[in-house]
Amino acid sequence: MLAYIATRVGRAIFTIFLVLTFSFTILAATGDPALLIMSVDAPPEAIEAFRERYGLDASVWQQYIGYLGNLLQGNFGQSLRDGRDAWDVVVERIPLTLALTVPAFLLKIGIGIPAGIYAALHRNSFLDRLVMMISVAGYTVPSFVLGLILILIFAVNLGVLPSGGQDTWRHAILPIVTLGTAGAAIIARYTRSAMLEVLGQPYIRTARATGVPWPKAVRRHALPNAAIPTLTVVGLMVGSLIAGAVVVESVFSWPGVGRLLISAVANRDLMIVQAILLLVAVCMVTSNLLVDIAYGLIDPRLRGRSGSRKT
Repeated sequence: MLAYIATRVGRAIFTIFLVLTFSFTILAATGDPALLIMSVDAPPEAIEAFRERYGLDASVWQQYIGYLGNLLQGNFGQSLRDGRDAWDVVVERIPLTLALTVPAFLLKIGIGIPAGIYAALHRNSFLDRLVMMISVAGYTVPSFVLGLILILIFAVNLGVLPSGGQDTWRHAILPIVTLGTAGAAIIARYTRSAMLEVLGQPYIRTARATGVPWPKAVRRHALPNAAIPTLTVVGLMVGSLIAGAVVVESVFSWPGVGRLLISAVANRDLMIVQAILLLVAVCMVTSNLLVDIAYGLIDPRLRGRSGSRKT
């Protein structure tokens, strides 16, 4: 098991390194931020002083080495707009994003898993088709379109909920519903497919033939085995708690990390963008790592494969 975990941790660290390198290279290739942040009429001396202050006068390779060295010391750089520590700027927005994504995540699980299980247990029934139809609609409709529809219905026409902002808890309802709808649809589809595959396995028929009641067979045999593929989807959603709200925060003017990212990209605030990308990468990689470890605990065959490859 230790070899299995060590292999996954090594892959996770390497993945984060690749993300850092790729994001830094792409952002560096987009041009000189000094020319955008400073006025076009600014004196050349002021532009050069700006570059020297933030290390933009060095070559891309030197900037990259310096960036990695600063990261190892816990220094994420400074905002090119106001000079504040980039990590502090990002961290102060995280609670606002989690205020949307955590309830939305609970909504996804609370609706998606029971709906998927029910649809599988009542295959080809009217409710099964209804659940799948709603799931397809929830999955295919873009989040910004759904958000605008909810604003039109509940904020404009009915006037019962605010259309944007974050002053009260009522401002969070529409963004949470928007985020939770698509996720619940995805989980419902994966849960249904996993349950149908498990219910068709020989050991389920054997359990029924030996007199095991249907509810007990579902509870003890079907649900644990169907949980593995569903765990993958849920793990990815945990990793995307920060990144998943980018579009929705913009639609509802919610001042979280997602809206900060869009603002930083528009303003060419590279240190803020890189800090957010690093945060998102760490969240995604960590969630995948935890899912892999959970796989190893649930299915010992995976641990055996890892050990055999090593030998």
